[in-house]
Amino acid sequence: MENYTANVQNLSRLVNMTRTPLKPLEEQVVTIVLTLLICGVGIAGNIMVVLVVLRTKDMVTPTNYYLVSLAVADLIVLLTAGLPNISDVVAFWIYGYTGCLCITYLQYLGINVSSCSITAFTIERYIAICHSIKAQFLCTVSRAKRIIAGVWVITSLYCMMWFFLVDTDETVYANGVVVTCGYRVSRSLYMPIYFLDFTLFYVIPVIVATVLYSLIARILLMSPLPSHLDTRGSIHQGGSGKTKKANKGAVSARKQMTKMLAAVVILFALLWMPYRTLVVVNSFIDPPYHNMWFLLFCRMCIYCNSAINPIIYNLMSQKFRAAFKELCKCTLPMCYSGPKHSSHESNVPITEQEDVNDRTLKSFNSAEGDV
Repeated sequence: MENYTANVQNLSRLVNMTRTPLKPLEEQVVTIVLTLLICGVGIAGNIMVVLVVLRTKDMVTPTNYYLVSLAVADLIVLLTAGLPNISDVVAFWIYGYTGCLCITYLQYLGINVSSCSITAFTIERYIAICHSIKAQFLCTVSRAKRIIAGVWVITSLYCMMWFFLVDTDETVYANGVVVTCGYRVSRSLYMPIYFLDFTLFYVIPVIVATVLYSLIARILLMSPLPSHLDTRGSIHQGGSGKTKKANKGAVSARKQMTKMLAAVVILFALLWMPYRTLVVVNSFIDPPYHNMWFLLFCRMCIYCNSAINPIIYNLMSQKFRAAFKELCKCTLPMCYSGPKHSSHESNVPITEQEDVNDRTLKSFNSAEGDV
């Protein structure tokens, strides 16, 4: 009887070895099309963000440096999570053991730095808008560089644990060997790591962003123009007409700023929610929920989160929109010299301090005139 059972088990293994499992054709087609579209747009957009900020002198500001950090992190996510997904869905893991370690490490590095950059940007925006006087000393380019460097160093060290948590696995079939990149430990061991990531890089950033953006919105929407602008308006160079025009532009900038901040928070929270929720749910159910189409949906949401930020900048920032257009007109990299300035740029939301005649109005505009 024992020999019979053993023979049945061996026969079962032999049957399983006769065919290599392949992803359904419809899943392959949808994955390839969506991934190429989203990653193509995202990679091009984030590269443009880096170029227009680093190559345009008047766009070198603390806020834009955080946007560059965010763009670089999103590029890493798209290149290491998005593009390898195409080869993985068509074939299997083709990057070997070293590729498994490095790509997994870079995926989490990009994801976590992206979240930290959003949090740093949120805190910087809160200080700049709600404490505009202190912002002149706290929100500087040098300080932003140090904060960004610290975020990348600390996150890089934190993500090194993934070098010890992933491994390749080989499954032998009758027509070949299938290699997969997965976890070398059991679910119960890496579950605390997932919850730590969930807390540090999703829950805390969303809570911080919600609280601080609520305070920002309260300042921008509910409070009138700062009293020092109203009481000193008569001494602005250019007369009261210019002052009224500047004040009107500041009010418009308040509303536009609130819309953008709300969009950034909502999109980050919503686009990461499917994946984060799936991880939490699968931590408590056995077997885990691995619906093919829902997993694909979660991946596409993550890719969209890394690709959509340049679109937001283009829609809500005249400075970035002008810089993007100027960059697209150039056929050679060296011909780009930055966007031309127009007389009405000080009346729209921007990502840097405007050159206005009155120093007080300049301080106010620099606090509120963001992306």
